[in-house]
Amino acid sequence: MIRPAVLSTLLAGLAIAGCAVNPATGRRQLMLVSEDQEIAMGMSYDTQVVATMGLYPDAALQTYVQQLGSRLAAASERPNLPWTFKVVDDPAVNAFAVPGGHIYITRGILAALGSEAELAGVVGHEIGHVTARHTVAEMSKQQLIGLGLGIGSMANSTVARYSGTINQALQVLYLKFSRDDESQADELGLRYMRRGSYDVRQMPGIFTMLGRVSAAEGGGRVPEWQQTHPDPEHRYQRIVQDIAALPQDSLGSVVERDSYLQRLQGVVYGADPRQGYFVGNQFFHPALRFKVTFPQGWTATNGTQAVVAVSPQQNAAVELSQASEASPEAATQAFLSQSGIVAGAAARQSFSGLAAVTAPFAAATESDSLRGTVAFVQLGNQVYRLVAYAPKAAWAANQAAAEGALASFQPLTDPAALNVQPQRLAIVRLTRRSSITELARQRPSPVPVATLALINNVPADSVLEAGRLVKWVTGNPLPH
Repeated sequence: MIRPAVLSTLLAGLAIAGCAVNPATGRRQLMLVSEDQEIAMGMSYDTQVVATMGLYPDAALQTYVQQLGSRLAAASERPNLPWTFKVVDDPAVNAFAVPGGHIYITRGILAALGSEAELAGVVGHEIGHVTARHTVAEMSKQQLIGLGLGIGSMANSTVARYSGTINQALQVLYLKFSRDDESQADELGLRYMRRGSYDVRQMPGIFTMLGRVSAAEGGGRVPEWQQTHPDPEHRYQRIVQDIAALPQDSLGSVVERDSYLQRLQGVVYGADPRQGYFVGNQFFHPALRFKVTFPQGWTATNGTQAVVAVSPQQNAAVELSQASEASPEAATQAFLSQSGIVAGAAARQSFSGLAAVTAPFAAATESDSLRGTVAFVQLGNQVYRLVAYAPKAAWAANQAAAEGALASFQPLTDPAALNVQPQRLAIVRLTRRSSITELARQRPSPVPVATLALINNVPADSVLEAGRLVKWVTGNPLPH
């Protein structure tokens, strides 16, 4: 057993050995992860981010963000990292970075920003987190004190461990940075904007936008970029003060408002119903042409790789995903032959005329055991996996509802559901002075006037000059 005094000496020695001067901040920094390890780690995370969130399918927009990010990163203190900049297909107002130089911008935050300079501020901030090695520094601290990066998605850890939508490697995305880290990233973002000749006076507008989005949500839900990037009370004022302290001839002049907005023409706005949507407890997937009814009162979420519904007590789950096997029989055999699975008797069934195979199963965990039922059903050339499970003690109370969800899988035939389309951004040039409120009377939109004002970051009744470009949401109201 190591005595406390010996342990303290050991930890101190590790801290000294793992400290290095960061080239971006000029400060000594605890670092137990080498740059090669950081790069390897980032490549692994990148694969998982792309698989989990999906990339927005617009090659021109992807190229634009990659080129902008590459220019900023080339002027950073770590230009030789394998930098990548990707637009993920997510409506949330968010941006994040993983170690090694991989940065992700959601289509939701692209829609919320008003110029290339603002985008450069967001990207520069994320580059700052990488150059300052904030993520790997936080991970090093946790390694040193022996802490894991726990997940809190479900109250019951047994259910959480077995949910296929929970990817433990992606926990790094939810590390919360300290106020000092955020200040550093802001300072570095300003630095990289200046090196790119962008007008740094546009950066405070990013935080104005985030505040407006937060207020629009009633204060109960803040933009994702604020959830993972805590916003101290005086952060906006500090950025303004930092800008005021800069030499006036070094503030930059590039804004590129109109050219940026024109790149958003046709971008999907909000949730994309083609990727699946809920109406009550029913889930519809127009592109894959199926629907499922989940238990009433369960909380259901639609992810890129799976749809999961969790019981009110968070002690049972139903998960729907695609299987890789060519038939329900082959998929059932592959599932039941996994190590740790105790298989029951499989049975062929018909789900609304679709060939299916179901089987009960049990699985041991470190502290408990699971009970569940798995079903594999064929729709066209694709086999779908539906698995219901709970800890042994909770299975009896949830079995009927969970298995009912499995059996509800059926083809989607309603033309209205099959043909639903996402809302999209249109970029409109004002032909005369007008406000968002007035324009909405002439040009109906499926979203409220308040939303239109929000995405343009202006008051709804503020008069805008003729010739100005504004973002407009087009399409039909989304199913609900």
